[in-house]
Amino acid sequence: MDNGRRKFLKNGVLASTGLFLGSYLMPTTVLGRGTEGRSELPAILGGEKTHAAAWPSWPVWKTPEYEAKVLEVLRSGVWSRAKVTAEFERRWAEMVGSKRCLSVVNGTNALITALSQSGVGIGDEVIVTPYTFVASVQAILLNGAIPVFADVDKETFQIDPENIAKKITAKTRAILPVHILGIPADMDRIMNIAHAHNLIVIEDACQAHLAEYDGEKIGTIGHAGCFSFQNSKNLPIGEGGAIVSDDETFMDKCYSFHNLGLPYGTQAGSLAGAFMVGGKIRFSEYQAAIGLVEMQDLEKATALRWENGQYLDRLLRQIPGISPAKMYPKTDRAVYHLFPFRYDKEAFEGMPRSLFLKALNAEGIPCSSGYAPLHTQPFIKAAFDSRLYRKVYAPEEIDYAAFLENNSCPKSDMLCNEEAVWMTQNMLLADHAAMDDIATAIEKIHRFAGKIQKSQK
Repeated sequence: MDNGRRKFLKNGVLASTGLFLGSYLMPTTVLGRGTEGRSELPAILGGEKTHAAAWPSWPVWKTPEYEAKVLEVLRSGVWSRAKVTAEFERRWAEMVGSKRCLSVVNGTNALITALSQSGVGIGDEVIVTPYTFVASVQAILLNGAIPVFADVDKETFQIDPENIAKKITAKTRAILPVHILGIPADMDRIMNIAHAHNLIVIEDACQAHLAEYDGEKIGTIGHAGCFSFQNSKNLPIGEGGAIVSDDETFMDKCYSFHNLGLPYGTQAGSLAGAFMVGGKIRFSEYQAAIGLVEMQDLEKATALRWENGQYLDRLLRQIPGISPAKMYPKTDRAVYHLFPFRYDKEAFEGMPRSLFLKALNAEGIPCSSGYAPLHTQPFIKAAFDSRLYRKVYAPEEIDYAAFLENNSCPKSDMLCNEEAVWMTQNMLLADHAAMDDIATAIEKIHRFAGKIQKSQK
C-alpha cells in the first residue's frame, strides 16, 4: 500500500460517510480498463494480494539459546515432576501475581481439578458462557455438574453479568467466567454477583496470559484461575496447564488430586497413603523446561500484541460494518489470543460472512469464523444420557429438550453463525504496516462488495 493510502487510514477519514469513502478510493479508470484496475481490485476478483509477506510463525523457538535448558533436563534423566517443574510454578505464580501455582498436563485438567477441589459436583449448577472452547463445559460435566449458559454481551464477546444474575438458582455453586480471546470479562460485576450469592468464581484464563483488569492479572481475581499452554496459546508448551490461587488449603488439595490423591502440605498430617480419589496429571520436567524458556519473551510479545491490537482496532473502527471487540472500562490490557471483530453484512451490500472470509483470505489475511454454537452440541446430551447422569439426576433435571429451551443464547448464536471474525495472535506480532494491510484489505472488499458477490454467481 502506498504511503498516501496508509496515511488516509491512520488519520480517520474512513469515519465519514460510505459515499465519500467510495468516491475517494475508487480507481480513476473504469473497472477492467487501464493498468490501475489490477492493483485496486480485490484478489478474489483477480487483483493483487494486499499482504504478500509471510506472517510471524508460531510457536517461536530460538536456536540455540532456547535449547540448553531442555537438553539439560533430557540429559539429566529426571523427566517426571521435580525441581524444574517447581521452578516453572514459582515463576508463573510470580508473573501473574499469585501466591501459588500448580502445573498439570493441560488447561482442561486445570479446570477439572479447580472445580472438583472447590466442591463442585453432582447436583450443582455452574454458570458459564456459551462462547468458549468445549473444554470449559466438558470440565463441568466431568465433575458431574450441570452447565448453565448465560448469554454474551456481543460488543465485548464476553459473558454478560446481567444474564449471569438471571441464571442463579438454589443449585448454583459456581461461576466460570471465560476471558475468551484473551479479553478480560467484567470481573467487578461478576465478583459482586458471586459475593451476593456466596458463589465460587473459577476464572478460565486459558487464553488470557498476562491480561490485566483493574491493576490485577486475570486469573487472580476469583477464587482460582486456570491457564492453558497448548501449542497455539500465547505461552506455548505443546500441552500443559496451570492453576493459580492464594488459597493455600485449596492448592494443597489440588496438588493431592493431581498426584493420585496422596497427601500434601496442609492435607498431609499423619495420613499414610492416598486419602482422596485423584488423577495422575503431573507436569513433566521437559514441559517445564520449554515453558521456562518461552516465558522469557512473553511480556515483550504481550505488550506488542496489545499495542498492535489497539492500533488495528482504531483502523478497523473506521470501516463501515466492522466492529472490533469493545473493552470493559477497567481493562488495563487485553492479550488478544485472538483478535475478533463483528461483521455486519448489510454494510457490505448483503455479502454473507462466508464470502467475506473467502475474500479476506485471498488478500493474504488469514481469518476464520471462530466458534460454532456450543450449548447445542451433542456432547451435552451424551452426558445427560450417560449412566452416571441418569442414575444421580431426576429425569426432569436432565431433560435435554427443556435444557435447550432454558439455555437459549441468541446473542452468542449471532456471533457464531453470522458476525464473528477472528485473526490469530501471531499476526499481531507483525509491524504496523501489516496492520495497515489488514485494514486496507477489508476496505477494498467493502468497496467492491457488490462486484465480489456477482462474481461468485
